[in-house]
Amino acid sequence: MRARTLMILLAGVVLGALITTPLYLTPASPSKSIVVFAGAAAAPVYHEAVELFKNKYGVKVELRLGGSGSVLSAMKIARTGDLYISGSPEYLLEAAKSNIIDMSSVRKLTYLVPAMIVQKGNPHNIKMLEDLIKPGLRIGIADPSSVCVGLYAKELLEKSGLWESVKSNIVVYAQSCEATAALIPTGAVDVIIGWHVFEDWYPDKAERIWIEPSKVPKIGHIAGAVSVFAEDKELAKKFLDFLASSDVEGIWRKYGYYASEQEARKHAPNASIGDLS
Repeated sequence: MRARTLMILLAGVVLGALITTPLYLTPASPSKSIVVFAGAAAAPVYHEAVELFKNKYGVKVELRLGGSGSVLSAMKIARTGDLYISGSPEYLLEAAKSNIIDMSSVRKLTYLVPAMIVQKGNPHNIKMLEDLIKPGLRIGIADPSSVCVGLYAKELLEKSGLWESVKSNIVVYAQSCEATAALIPTGAVDVIIGWHVFEDWYPDKAERIWIEPSKVPKIGHIAGAVSVFAEDKELAKKFLDFLASSDVEGIWRKYGYYASEQEARKHAPNASIGDLS
């Protein structure tokens, strides 16, 4: 009886060791990390991509999202960050002029077209830019001074001769692409001028109204570069390359982003695209 009891105790000890040993062999969290400062024009893609990257390479990616101008200012002040990804080439060039990024590492990721985004079902019957002058219409755009899509929205209205007539209907100047896109599902405004992908961010609540192609002066594109502050430049470049890889291609497609200039030009054939040189 005593021998049998001893055998049971020994078996329990061995079983306990087998169960608990893997807890010591498996790290609780990734041992490496990078910090990415990015305009929020592709926020849903970034959130999904960082999880894939962590699972595949064991590297944690910390996102600092906001207006492209705002996050660039934060990088300058704090002198930190491994990657900078802008929502338009204008801010990437500004980063280069400020010696914040290594231009030899620049990589284009995707293309964006300005569009009007309304509530599902288009209750205010918005069909063209000129409809934005309707009395009482609540319009939202991003802050043109710090957010790419706000800059594009203002330029679009100015070139169409509508800025002075429309600005009295603008009730919100949002501080990022995420905040701009969220104005529609929350009901804060009736229409926004944003990126075409905002419909794909909220497919159940938002509806895209394409702007007449001849009235779209510019197409945007998202591009990133390794920061001069990066401690591990190879790791930073690895994540930038990952965003452009087949691993993330399906995520870009899911949210409606265009992989090529040709795709984007279907909606704005004569629009210019900012040069990175």
